[in-house]
Amino acid sequence: MIKGMDISTLKEVEACGGKFYDQGEEKDLFKILKSYDVNSIRLRLWNDPYAGDGSPYGAGTNDLETTISLARRVKQAEMGFLLDFHYSDFWTDPEKQKKPKAWAHFGLKELKQAVFQYTKEVLQKLKKEQIAPTMIQVGNEITHGFLWPEGKIPNYDNIAALIRAGICAIREELPEVPVMLHLDNGGNNKLYRDWFDHYMEHGEDFDIIGLSYYPFWHGTLEDLQKNMNDIAVRYHKDLIVAEVSMGYTMEDYSEYEKLSKEERKGMATRAEVAARAEYPMTVEGQCQFMQDFMKRIGNVPENRGKGFYYWEPAWIPVAGSGWATKASLEYMGDAGPCGNEWANQALFDYKGNALKTLQVIRDF
Repeated sequence: MIKGMDISTLKEVEACGGKFYDQGEEKDLFKILKSYDVNSIRLRLWNDPYAGDGSPYGAGTNDLETTISLARRVKQAEMGFLLDFHYSDFWTDPEKQKKPKAWAHFGLKELKQAVFQYTKEVLQKLKKEQIAPTMIQVGNEITHGFLWPEGKIPNYDNIAALIRAGICAIREELPEVPVMLHLDNGGNNKLYRDWFDHYMEHGEDFDIIGLSYYPFWHGTLEDLQKNMNDIAVRYHKDLIVAEVSMGYTMEDYSEYEKLSKEERKGMATRAEVAARAEYPMTVEGQCQFMQDFMKRIGNVPENRGKGFYYWEPAWIPVAGSGWATKASLEYMGDAGPCGNEWANQALFDYKGNALKTLQVIRDF
């Protein structure tokens, strides 16, 4: 089983003073994770996460240089490496799939060429650095398509053409590396059937269906299980939950980030949403959730449940590391706020101490 972690903000967290501890001893994060049987790392990649004046977009500012820096550490730790192409300058998800600034005025023909060329150049660079990924996502949570408006649902012809451009570049550079297509809302079987039925009529072959599953947004674990069981048999593809997390506390962490009252505005709403999960927001609740979640993956038919990537387990609250900056909010057309909003779902407490949930993952 892949027991993976997305630690894309790590370089920024460390630069802001974040430290990690296991049983009271400060250690490098990779050493801690490896000791708990984590065997793969997921890293997101944004094209150009900077404003015109050079201001970084934050949330890890995951440009190619940052990705290379982290990928070297992945390689040194002898772990797998899932590369997550967003094909945007900042966050993409079902609600936003904004073109990179450099591609803003491209039509479909130019976008296909840009996706192919960009993907190819990134992989060539990683190969040259001897840190090639062992798995690759074409797009991130592309439930409603990507590179809008050309690649937006219901235009599956365009979506398939853009995905094909990325896959063709991967097949040329790293033909042996499996390709993932990743949607959100892992408990919604109707959504997955509709999306992949349409894609299969138009699209390039791929290897893995990636799912996001957050228990406060995406239904129950039973919903997730039913969906995985169905699509595993329906499409005969391996399944990986590419994003998952569960809260361990409802304690406020704004003091660690040193946020103003204005910067914190709106965060309480996120906490209320998180409280809707089946499991209590405690360390024990997080442990029980992960135990039950991993069992569900292990029970997928045809042995198609291949593992998971816990989303940002090390994004602890430190001043200077939030999900956005003023520059990126302007790029996205978003009002904010700018704080972390995820620290209570990490696998380390607010001071960087490893939580018991890591033992559950190790011992499964």
